[in-house]
Amino acid sequence: MKQQVIIIHGGSSFDSYKKFLDDLKNQEVTIESFLPKKDWKIHLQSELGGEFQVLAPRMPNSNNARYEEWKIWFKRMFPFMESEPILIGHSQGGIFLVKYLSENEFPKKIKALFLVAPPHSETHEISDFVFKKSLEGVEKQCPIIHLYQSKDDPIVPFNEVERYKKDLPSVKAHIFEDRQHFNQEHFPEIVEEIKNL
Repeated sequence: MKQQVIIIHGGSSFDSYKKFLDDLKNQEVTIESFLPKKDWKIHLQSELGGEFQVLAPRMPNSNNARYEEWKIWFKRMFPFMESEPILIGHSQGGIFLVKYLSENEFPKKIKALFLVAPPHSETHEISDFVFKKSLEGVEKQCPIIHLYQSKDDPIVPFNEVERYKKDLPSVKAHIFEDRQHFNQEHFPEIVEEIKNL
């Protein structure tokens, strides 16, 4: 049986439809904004090798994400999940997994949770992704939690790490100086950590 790795990608969410439209009209774009993305999530399967199966669902409406929509689509994966999956959430995907696991019992035993540059609901405009409960349910269900954050992240402030360390005392924080929002093409550190589990 292959070790499953489930990646939930990032996105954006807004408190109103007007704010979403304003963002579409006013966000800075370059030619790179319209080129296919080649980030570490695409390469993860080949870099982990044949002993792993990487599942990477495209979450609904990622440019204006809604928690209930993501929750419905995430739960549609459950019949295909093997025991002890490794969960990875990047950015909005990280806050989604934390919120889901704090409010719901996952149907399988989880091997580990990896959070990559996750915003915290106390400091971000994240619509309905706000934490409603303490995060104890996350630690109860995840025996291993890793968090990756870079000091130069232009999207998620570095002090979010301290908020997560307070709410999830068992988290192992991996701090970088120059990875910004972890949109790089390769992520050898997370590959190594997964292989060492």
